[in-house]
Amino acid sequence: MQYHFNDIEAKWQKYWAENQTFKASNNSDKPKYYVLDMFPYPSGAGLHVGHPLGYIASDIYARYKRHKGFNVLHPQGYDSFGLPAEQYAIQTGQHPAITTETNIKTYRRQLDQIGFSFDWSREVRTSTPEYYKWTQWIFIQLFESWYNNDSNKAEDISTLVAKFSAEGNANVNAVCDDNIESFSAEQWNAFDSKKQQEILLQYRLTYLAETEVNWCPALGTVLANDEIVNGVSERGGHPVMRKKMTQWSMRISAYAERLLQGLDTIDWTDSLKESQRNWIGKSVGASVTFNVIPNVTLSAVEESLKIDVFTTRPDTIFGVSFMTLAPEHELVQTITTPEQKAEVEAYVLATAKRSERDRMADVKTISGAFTGAYAEHPFSKEPIPIWIGDYVLAGYGTGAVMSVPCGDQRDYDFAKHFNIAIPNVFEGADISEEAFASKDNVVIANSDFLNGMNYKKASKRAIYDLEQMGQGEGKTNYRLRDAVFSRQRYWGEPFPVYYVNGMPQMIDKAHLPITLPEVEKYLPTETGEPPLGRADVWAWDTNTNTVVPNVNLSAVEGEDNGIYPLELNTMPGWAGSSWYFFSYMEEKAKRGEDFASQDALNYWENVDLYIGGSEHATGHLLYSRFWTKFLKDRAFVGVDEPFKKLINQGMILGTSAFIYREDGTNTYLSKGLVKDKKVAPIHVKVQYVNASDELNIEDLKNDAEFGADYKDAEFILEDGVYKVGREVEKMSKSKYNVVSPDAICEQYGADSLRLYEMFLGPLEQAKPWNTAGITGVHGFLKKLWKLYVGEAGLIVNDASPTKDNLKTLHKTIKKVQEDIENFSFNTSVSTFMIAVNELTAQKCTSKAILEPLLVLLSPYAPHITEELFSQLGNEGSIATAPFPIFEASHLVESSKNYPISFNGKMRFTLELPMDMSKDEIEKTVMAHEKTIAQLEGRTPKKVIVVPGKIVNIVG
Repeated sequence: MQYHFNDIEAKWQKYWAENQTFKASNNSDKPKYYVLDMFPYPSGAGLHVGHPLGYIASDIYARYKRHKGFNVLHPQGYDSFGLPAEQYAIQTGQHPAITTETNIKTYRRQLDQIGFSFDWSREVRTSTPEYYKWTQWIFIQLFESWYNNDSNKAEDISTLVAKFSAEGNANVNAVCDDNIESFSAEQWNAFDSKKQQEILLQYRLTYLAETEVNWCPALGTVLANDEIVNGVSERGGHPVMRKKMTQWSMRISAYAERLLQGLDTIDWTDSLKESQRNWIGKSVGASVTFNVIPNVTLSAVEESLKIDVFTTRPDTIFGVSFMTLAPEHELVQTITTPEQKAEVEAYVLATAKRSERDRMADVKTISGAFTGAYAEHPFSKEPIPIWIGDYVLAGYGTGAVMSVPCGDQRDYDFAKHFNIAIPNVFEGADISEEAFASKDNVVIANSDFLNGMNYKKASKRAIYDLEQMGQGEGKTNYRLRDAVFSRQRYWGEPFPVYYVNGMPQMIDKAHLPITLPEVEKYLPTETGEPPLGRADVWAWDTNTNTVVPNVNLSAVEGEDNGIYPLELNTMPGWAGSSWYFFSYMEEKAKRGEDFASQDALNYWENVDLYIGGSEHATGHLLYSRFWTKFLKDRAFVGVDEPFKKLINQGMILGTSAFIYREDGTNTYLSKGLVKDKKVAPIHVKVQYVNASDELNIEDLKNDAEFGADYKDAEFILEDGVYKVGREVEKMSKSKYNVVSPDAICEQYGADSLRLYEMFLGPLEQAKPWNTAGITGVHGFLKKLWKLYVGEAGLIVNDASPTKDNLKTLHKTIKKVQEDIENFSFNTSVSTFMIAVNELTAQKCTSKAILEPLLVLLSPYAPHITEELFSQLGNEGSIATAPFPIFEASHLVESSKNYPISFNGKMRFTLELPMDMSKDEIEKTVMAHEKTIAQLEGRTPKKVIVVPGKIVNIVG
């Protein structure tokens, strides 16, 4: 009876679906355990073998926890809004919803065929109205909230309005915009509605503001920093520039300290925590105010201009010899003199073409422009020149720095390049970064105030004196900036926002969701509006609380017919992924008045184990923590961290294949012929290359996608074949090195795929894929099958297990349990192979051994173990069978196989009990017939006995 894996796997996948084997309950006496994967974006390419790596690991752990008696929630869904679907829609004219649905069907089929134990009754799709209704609702809650520094949490905006009405804003301690105007209760109550709304917008947790953004003209949208790679868009490789736009933003900066402190309470990798700590970027120092010196270009109103800077080293203020502003700083155009105007404008334009990430990473390029303006030094009252430089970012700190060339390498290089004075205020120190780094020993000199002090005392004194002059104060700063929340796209969540007299109004929960309208095409309008600007039905009627055609809008104040324009931007991709783990806590059929019931939220609390990529460290993972803390503040959920334990899986790398085109020709040289010739390596599809790195030239020329490029090409062979080059790199469709799990499952089975991906190496590490290697684990599964099934059928019986059988089983239980708990899945696969080899050699047929072995293997290879478990006479699924209990007694040696030596040469072995005394061992050995035969009647001089080790008879 052979191992027909395709039939077995289809049978059990059908059984699991029909019986809802993995459906979790929200009401159970078992302890709960919530295992989650970062849900996939369903691209048209489908899954390749690199994608399931983390899913297989989480599935093993979820199955293991079920065996251990837990009520396990292991859901799956789709992050189904996004730019790729929209770009495809632009190219083909097909609605993104159609292509997304098609892609989801492919993903679902592929996920099911790998045998994951997902609870599909809880599936979410971020692009469905019933899901994004709640994303819109969360946005509204953020809009209706402010951050109270006194209570250190978000509160309903009504509490802020009450404060304003009773006492004004003088004593309000809130996270808000800079430069808030002070007003009394009387003034507040006298303000008209629009004025009050404008003020509240400066305090709300989501707000409208003119913001510097990463604008990609080719894609027609704003991009987040993590959507930009090497200065171009990750999608399509298009140029990105900095541009000011009115955008919705999220006041994540309010949560900077809590996000930082929360890292100490969760079980994440040190590298991941460090990424977030660096991104949040806490620094302690001082805010310093520099007065701009009036000049002929400034009006009387502008002559009191001030520039605020933040510094972590206020003690260095006497080393300031110039100031540098970000090119985008709001004062640049105001203070620039006519003589410098052309140079400054050209530099600002050039800087706009560079992304923030590029500017932050570039430590070698020195560039800048002088504004022609000067600021007054707070202490010396000397004029210091004001420059602009792209190494200063508008969104970090205040967008301005006081430059200390004698203490900062970048300032030093800038000053040297532009021949700016470099005063040395550090006694006995050379002007170098290395000297300045040993700041404990730096002593201030050449200053009236700080002479002879070390940096700590000097910093305190500088802050005190600045406060006395009204030109500074001690301050804690964070690198974390508010998150831009608008995207100029079609395929995203619509904002539940309409505008009255330019002021945003929220649509009531009862009328959600606001669904995407139909548009003629998915590009920005000819006048630069986002794609929703093309919609004919996109206005809000406050009379009927419905979306209506956008004609007869209330265009002029005073002409109010109750029909107003809706927001044209959509939400970013991270909106739906910032809370989906809460939605999973409730079955789809029971989601109604909330994204999940309070009972479900209270039961599951948060995710116990989350597995996903480290590339989301400062995007999705940070935003999810932010939204969770906010929802906790407003009592919508009961936890303030979404993920207790987080593991990053490594990548599975593909082995790419290259052909080599000789420069200037249509000739392709085999790898061994390249040598010193000038060639261009070109990726080719790996399916056209065999295990010996030989290219099938005819298949390449007949390729439907780009075979025509090679029809007239000449391929120069070596030894009659064309050899390709090989390189291990990221598995990607663009590199033509992807391997489909469909083909692997068809040829070897899903259990082989699962075992092989785990066998490749530690979960966290990158691992190269080699399809040839899968034959080893497939051979193991066939050997496992033969341990249970012979030619005539099942060979397992009720025979009593031997001592060796029990030893093999229990050392396997111990090792597999330890490996799963430590996420060392690769070593478990080796352990299974050893166990099967040993039990085969022992000719084990005992059900008492072979049945628990199936449970151990079940999380890794669920299909074959289900089938064998069933053939052993068990009803139902193996999924909830108890995990075998390790008994240490079976690993304790009760006897020892002693080597019996004569004059140091071993002649035979003798098994003796471990508890025999030295005298008993000697008597037993001397009485043995083989000893008597060896001695031939001689009396030995002595007998050396080392209990538990050897017996040596001398003489």
